[in-house]
Amino acid sequence: MDKLIRNRGLLLSLGSMAVLSGCAQQPQEQKKPNIVFIFADDMGYGDVSALNENSKIQTTNIDHIASEGVTFTDAHSSSSVSTPSRYSLLTGRYNWRSDLKSGVLMGYNKALISPDRRTIASVLRDQGYQTACIGKWHLGWDWNNIEAGKDSVDFSKPITNGPTTRGFDYFYGIIASLDMAPYVYVENDMPTALPDRETVNDGMKYWRKGPTASDFDHEQTLPNFINRAVDYIHDKSKEDKPFYLYLPLPAPHTPILPIKEYQGKSGLNPYGDFVLMVDDMVGKVMKALKEAGVEDNTIIVFSTDNGCSPQAKFDELQAKGHYPSYIYRGHKADLFDGGHRIPCVVRWPARVKPHVVDQTVCLTDFFATFAAVADYQLRDSEGEDSYNILPLLLNEKEGEVIREATVHHSINGDFTIRKGEWKLLLSPGSGGWSFPKPGTDDEVIKTLPSVQLYNMQSDPAEKNNVYAEHPEVVKELKDLMIKYVKEGRSTPGTPQKNDGPEVWKQLSWME
Repeated sequence: MDKLIRNRGLLLSLGSMAVLSGCAQQPQEQKKPNIVFIFADDMGYGDVSALNENSKIQTTNIDHIASEGVTFTDAHSSSSVSTPSRYSLLTGRYNWRSDLKSGVLMGYNKALISPDRRTIASVLRDQGYQTACIGKWHLGWDWNNIEAGKDSVDFSKPITNGPTTRGFDYFYGIIASLDMAPYVYVENDMPTALPDRETVNDGMKYWRKGPTASDFDHEQTLPNFINRAVDYIHDKSKEDKPFYLYLPLPAPHTPILPIKEYQGKSGLNPYGDFVLMVDDMVGKVMKALKEAGVEDNTIIVFSTDNGCSPQAKFDELQAKGHYPSYIYRGHKADLFDGGHRIPCVVRWPARVKPHVVDQTVCLTDFFATFAAVADYQLRDSEGEDSYNILPLLLNEKEGEVIREATVHHSINGDFTIRKGEWKLLLSPGSGGWSFPKPGTDDEVIKTLPSVQLYNMQSDPAEKNNVYAEHPEVVKELKDLMIKYVKEGRSTPGTPQKNDGPEVWKQLSWME
């Protein structure tokens, strides 16, 4: 088996350090790179044409990042739904260690990230970065007077415990998904306008009824965020300090709202059109970096929070030859790979040459990786599940494995753990929304084994449960999962405490 390398913090070779700081002969230190992280919402692995030879959606701009950078073919989110996935990205910690043990937050929920937990934005800001979040937050904050109930919120007053208290110098965006009320933009800590109506729609344009601000237009939300991101890039590129721009898009999540120029463009359905619109928005960000003269020394990442939602209408897409999950089983919300295997491409022209990485990586890993880029040594209480994948970006230490194993979590709180070719689902069903679905297909689930074991190398579609043939693998992965839970971390370091109730104590596999 390949030698295990648990790269964290600044555990870089001398060669890596030379690459980061420029050649030793240079009289001046290379400026730290800018970082732009574009985070799409509910977009499948197979929706990126660079990853899917059968894709009917040509994502030209995302493919451009892939062709000139690193393509991760085995990248995953920690969760198959939105809030927990974002928590893990920003904290480098598995979402189930937080107070949220299943599901997602809604538009009036309070902050999930505790005030004493540092985010990657906190770390980068302390290392001299300008930090900004523009887009969908979905990690909770406190509306004014929320204690009296959502109908008593005073939108004329500042919010508290928002992004500006979690490491971001600047924030412009919305509290949650674009189908979750209230529909109010917040800039830094202030709503930008008061609600003057309640809105609701149906079909693929569905969003929940709720107060809507006078300056809020659902269809223009994505272009609005991109225009502001472009302005931010042009503005901050003029300054001496590097910037970190976290750009969580509200698309192609429901409501599926391609603007007029994209309607019908994919030849598939509105979801396909919306994906093309997302791709064009990525192109606008790339163009801004080029125009500002900073594209060479900017790390740009494109990834997604989880797999594609069934709201995309898989049957319509498949009828025309497109499958958002590519060859993988399931979709958003699931333990199956379609729920959490995600597109992830990274471009950094000044330091990274084009190549493909087949190793398993997780969104949690960007915490330790960006910390390393910024010359910061992680504390034991930071990024407990984050491995530094900078050597993979720089194409160093070929063949050496970075992650020991990777844990994923479904919408209803079930677990799966992947190590090498083996994946153990600690659940008899999908754990999410595909068959066999808990709550819907319980009669079927009762007849199934309590665990599922798949060889992801020979059976990437997770068709053949081989748990009975490999009891030693089942035991090894169960024991490792229990270790990760009990130690409060999956990386080397001092054990840490998980937050909230230890709900896993009731699970049979913890015995």
